[in-house]
Amino acid sequence: MMEHIPIAGPWITQKEIEYVTDAVTNAWYLNANSYNERFENAFAKYIGTRYAISLPSCTSAIHLSLLSLGIGPGDEVIVPDITWIASAAPITYVGAIPVFADVDEKTWCLSKQSFLASINKKTKAVIPVDLYGNVPNMDEICEIARKHGIVVIEDAAEAIGSQYKGRKAGSFGDAGVFSFHGSKTLTTGEGGMLVTDNSEVYKRCLFLRDHGREPGDKMFFNKEVAFKYKMSSMQAALGLAQTERIEELVALKRQIYSWYRKNLASIEDISLNYESPDTLNTYWMVTLMLNSELGIDKNQFIQMMSMNNIDCRPFFNPLSSLPAYGNMEQAHRAKLRNKISYKVSSYGINLPSGLNMNEEKVKYVCKVLKDVLMKIQPRY
Repeated sequence: MMEHIPIAGPWITQKEIEYVTDAVTNAWYLNANSYNERFENAFAKYIGTRYAISLPSCTSAIHLSLLSLGIGPGDEVIVPDITWIASAAPITYVGAIPVFADVDEKTWCLSKQSFLASINKKTKAVIPVDLYGNVPNMDEICEIARKHGIVVIEDAAEAIGSQYKGRKAGSFGDAGVFSFHGSKTLTTGEGGMLVTDNSEVYKRCLFLRDHGREPGDKMFFNKEVAFKYKMSSMQAALGLAQTERIEELVALKRQIYSWYRKNLASIEDISLNYESPDTLNTYWMVTLMLNSELGIDKNQFIQMMSMNNIDCRPFFNPLSSLPAYGNMEQAHRAKLRNKISYKVSSYGINLPSGLNMNEEKVKYVCKVLKDVLMKIQPRY
């Protein structure tokens, strides 16, 4: 049996070690923000936006985006039903109401039709999510949003390097947000980034992330009660090194996906992540979708893979199915309405996608996967 294969993880080189060592040694006093500034500048240049703000998490980036764009109590914010709760939790932080829209069956991203159907006079924002590295049809989403006066916050937490019609994920809408969690393609351990072309959003977020004081204030003269949302210099140093290596990180992610596709091509009744002609998918998570007619319990499948030292994890649960939203009227409506979200969630499984994967490990995962399918479903 092969060594334990985790679901995700980073690719760290001597460059990262040297940058972080330098930061912990020298990024103090007058140099305290040097790595943060270098990281933000390099990241904004890569994404193609005017501004970037390093933050402790993608969650805080969404929170600041909503606040800076004037979203508050009584407002409704549309979010796809299939995503991690961090995409929606900040909506509650600002007193607004999350509205769970259905997803597209191929991309697993926000459905244009469901987005349209969810809009009413209270709708003030939409948070399209670039799920597992894929990107929705941003032309359609942004056009609908403009027509109805809705601000767009693109959640590109899982899609660093992905593209839609040649533009980088995260560069659409009024703000874009990224995650640098340890499982992400580009990591700072924990951390996030907010990007925008809007100078007012940028200035407001800088103000709100530092306890409500103006950038450069040395008198500790707070004008509002706000937040402490800053990234450490050591994290920024790690992020800078990873940004300078981003093309090879993205290339390896796509290579891992291609190995899976090649080794699983002969198996009927399964499919992997979709990539439309307009997008470049960076496949943060290689995701297996089982044909519902197989009658396979995905939890049993995951458990049997684990017995062979292979970590898999379930496709995200619909937000409307979570106990956290159990008492919400919007969640009850979504359960009846979002047929595709509940369908794909029931049969989706994330395969090991860490940057420690090589072709040998992928072949092993695929061999075990086939064996598990044979044990669960006799027709194989």
